[in-house]
Amino acid sequence: MRREKGLVLGVTTVAITLLLAACGSSSSKNAGSADTVSFSTTDVISTMDPALNTDVIGAQALTDTMEGLYRYEGKTIKPAIATKVVKPTNNGLTYTFPLRKDAKWSNGKAVTAEDFVYAWRRVVDPKVGSQYAYIYEGIENAAAITSGKQPVSSLGVVAKDKHTLQVTLEKPIPYFSQLMTSSTFFPVYPDAVKKAGKSYGTNAKTLVFNGPYKLSGWNGPDSAWKEVKNTNYWNAKAVKVKTLKYQVVKDPSTALNLFQSNKLDRTNISGDTAKQMKNDSHYSTQQQAATFYMQVNQAKNPIFKNAKIRQAISMTINRKELVNQVLGDGSAPVASLTPKGMSFDPTTKKDFTSELNAEGKKNTTYNPKEATKLWKEGLAETGQRGKTFNYTLLGDDTDTAKKQAEYLQDTLEKNLPGLKVTLANVPFKTRLTRSDNGDFDMVVSAWNADFSDPITFLDLFVTGGDNNKGKWNNPEFDAQIKASKTENANNDKARWQNLIKAQDIMNKESGVIPLYQSGRAYLTNPSVKGLDYGPSGSYNNVSLYLKK
Repeated sequence: MRREKGLVLGVTTVAITLLLAACGSSSSKNAGSADTVSFSTTDVISTMDPALNTDVIGAQALTDTMEGLYRYEGKTIKPAIATKVVKPTNNGLTYTFPLRKDAKWSNGKAVTAEDFVYAWRRVVDPKVGSQYAYIYEGIENAAAITSGKQPVSSLGVVAKDKHTLQVTLEKPIPYFSQLMTSSTFFPVYPDAVKKAGKSYGTNAKTLVFNGPYKLSGWNGPDSAWKEVKNTNYWNAKAVKVKTLKYQVVKDPSTALNLFQSNKLDRTNISGDTAKQMKNDSHYSTQQQAATFYMQVNQAKNPIFKNAKIRQAISMTINRKELVNQVLGDGSAPVASLTPKGMSFDPTTKKDFTSELNAEGKKNTTYNPKEATKLWKEGLAETGQRGKTFNYTLLGDDTDTAKKQAEYLQDTLEKNLPGLKVTLANVPFKTRLTRSDNGDFDMVVSAWNADFSDPITFLDLFVTGGDNNKGKWNNPEFDAQIKASKTENANNDKARWQNLIKAQDIMNKESGVIPLYQSGRAYLTNPSVKGLDYGPSGSYNNVSLYLKK
């Protein structure tokens, strides 16, 4: 089951990764030495098992300390444990990866193709219970294995020899190379997993690393941890920063104090603290490959099946005011579910969102007069003219999420006659459960990209999709998504047009009501150089080398 990941407004920090420039001593702010950089994060590492991790904090630690076949450098995929970025054969169904012969684990043992085979089989093994097993679908027999119909040994991944990994797909996966940058596809050292059993990934003693760093002295509940340079890393000579320090800081004002007292080199801030520091020379923002959006429950409330009703709701929201006055964290208004700066036309290299039809985008433009008009027309078309409605808006219970909900409540009630909105701000897990059960009228949801392709967002909302909580459906939308994954899977240009058309349909119908693209505001010691976020602005995309 594909569930919404742990992206909670005001709580979850999108991971930051250093592309390792040394922290110099010339700056007036010098929290670290020339070989140490200190970061804040907003929660503990829940697990270091790549099969079980589901949040950005654990994924960040995995990216720092482990390595898969590929990494991103900027927007470009680069070989990591693989020696090159390979092209598929057999009509896009077979990938053969040559692996580095100099790649080692932190214990000095060689990284082999069998380490990948073992790790990937664990992810799809129902006994392991990985929530990310779905991302393997399309690899031969993966879906059958996760449903218990095939043994894990039948997964389409084999070690042809010690340094050659071959992957067989059931169908072409156009974004397969992007997937290979994800921590879910990292190898593991089999003996470490077997020795630790269910304790694997819960503390540093259970782990063996093949990436630039090693966790040092970490125990699961720790609110601070240290990562030290892995001298057995195949490219250790390029890792200039010897130590990364992480400290859990949940309160923005505390983060500010720690930064100003030179105890942090880089920290996330939000809310009033971010607004206060907006003009400071150390302040910057970073857009994430994540969007927050509203879903309306068409199964529970039939009036939401009317497109004009949904469009009215969308057009009554002043997104610029929301992000600037309520959030103040670097988030930006967005005109589509798919965020900016994440995916690019394979032919023209233009941003996906720049190629969308303007007709659909207008539904996210603040226009209260038009919203009122469409609301009244929609009510007339559904036979509900003159009636009143008391709907509940479901959201998270963080302080920022509550302020956001209050803003939405005010603008909806002010511009849509007869609508009264009751707020239900609940813990993240409760919100997920209620959404899964259809126990809501309207809900604010969020999604962070699994990989840098529009399908990671659009595929959520096909008819019957697990994350399609509002039960919006459009046959043409479904057809475009299907075509992108079947007859056009090997045709980059045609597939891209399928995705453009699908997003245009969603925009025009306001099938999902986009609110904003998530951003993060940071304070950074100017001596920290070389931060590289890659196309998804997130955790599985950063090369930890010093650029040459």
